[in-house]
Amino acid sequence: MAMAWKDLYDASEWVIRLAMLFYVPYRRDAAAARGWLLLIFFLPWAGLFLYALFGRAYLPRQRLARHKVVSEAIDRIYRHAPARVPFRDGTPAQLWPALDLTGALTNFPVVGGNRFEFIHDYQGALERLIAGIDAARSHVHLMYYIYANDAVGRRVSDALVRARQRGVTVRVLMDAIGARAGLKAHAPALRAAGAEVVALLPFHLFKFRRERLRPDLRNHRKIAVIDGTVAFFGSQNIVSPTANKGLTNEEMVVRAEGAVVRQLHAVLLGDRYLETADLPPEIDADDFSVPGEQRPAYAQVLPSGPGYSTDTTENVMVGLMYAARSRVVLTTPYFIPSPQFVSAMCNAARRGVTVHLIVDRASNKPFVQLAQESYYDSLLEAGVHVHGYYGNFLHAKLMSVDDNVALIGSSNLDRRSFELNEEVTVLIYDPAVAADLWQIEQGYLEKSDTVDPAAWFARPASRRLLQNVARLFDALM
Repeated sequence: MAMAWKDLYDASEWVIRLAMLFYVPYRRDAAAARGWLLLIFFLPWAGLFLYALFGRAYLPRQRLARHKVVSEAIDRIYRHAPARVPFRDGTPAQLWPALDLTGALTNFPVVGGNRFEFIHDYQGALERLIAGIDAARSHVHLMYYIYANDAVGRRVSDALVRARQRGVTVRVLMDAIGARAGLKAHAPALRAAGAEVVALLPFHLFKFRRERLRPDLRNHRKIAVIDGTVAFFGSQNIVSPTANKGLTNEEMVVRAEGAVVRQLHAVLLGDRYLETADLPPEIDADDFSVPGEQRPAYAQVLPSGPGYSTDTTENVMVGLMYAARSRVVLTTPYFIPSPQFVSAMCNAARRGVTVHLIVDRASNKPFVQLAQESYYDSLLEAGVHVHGYYGNFLHAKLMSVDDNVALIGSSNLDRRSFELNEEVTVLIYDPAVAADLWQIEQGYLEKSDTVDPAAWFARPASRRLLQNVARLFDALM
């Protein structure tokens, strides 16, 4: 009898292997299929269970329907916006096809009349945010992936309570997993003060599949909007800079004024609607006019995630790299790219474009770093310059192209950010802003060790083996 059960179990494992060999690769790139099939072939039943939870980035029908409502609201806002704006006058013609692609992948048009201020001092960015909350007169809306139960979280929450005491409308959106400590610690006091607190993408294990979300689909955005006139966005969460044990985070936050604030606000309120089915009047009430002061910076917001067009941020970045003529700089804490992203970097370098990749010399995720390093061989052979930043733990997510375009947001250069997370990126078309970003990037390069190709290719075989093994799981990270 025992032998019969063993034979039945062995047969079931082969049924799983063969069935998933047909199912897993369907409408999936080879790298992702390879990672899942490798797991399923070694551990069929465990792999099947994990695939049922994490294998497909499906969204419930109700959520897809709400995404449609948000999209229609954004279209309504910009229905009468100018069909063309003169930002192309200051942008080289070779970049126009890439910018047209961006327009096709986002509901938001290019808008002018913006001012951007880069804040790459962690404490300074926190102080500016709190000062903005304390100066608010109408409403304060925050959306963060991490909202910690620490001194930083308490300071922000105290400022929000003070705002409520002045009669300011306060809405706080926190990712249900990333900010679970903040939800538990801060939500009761905020709600008692009259603030609204919403958990984003909550996971309910026992809901039916048509209602249940994958547990690893997360809202990774960081946006604050104050009175509809000022916004903060970038990579910094509401958390201490030393939250990563042994590391000190270094971030990039941008303070924005102008028409782009309304687009960031629409993304935030749209995410709120996905959880509450309520669109507040602020989504239509923000001032869309360009201020009288001359502020020519043109920009547009590119939200991305499973509810949007496939791989929107990645496709825009790839298009810009193919259009670049002189320089591309990519800054990210996590680099697990797709084959097409690596090809775009390498082909840009082969064309004579100077391509810089700035990553952390020491990561807070050692296994991810091993997988990341496995891509260096191809990059270095093509002439890409790889730099290991040693100043702090550089958590900024940035891209600059030539002297004209800057991309700043919450998206890492990895498959998770491109395919699974809810992210937001702001594309800025302005030579002055691009020059400011290039100056900051040069500071990063000065605090980095450039990877020497000869030394890299001579690294120990044991290190190369670990990197290659880690890379097998790139689609699962």
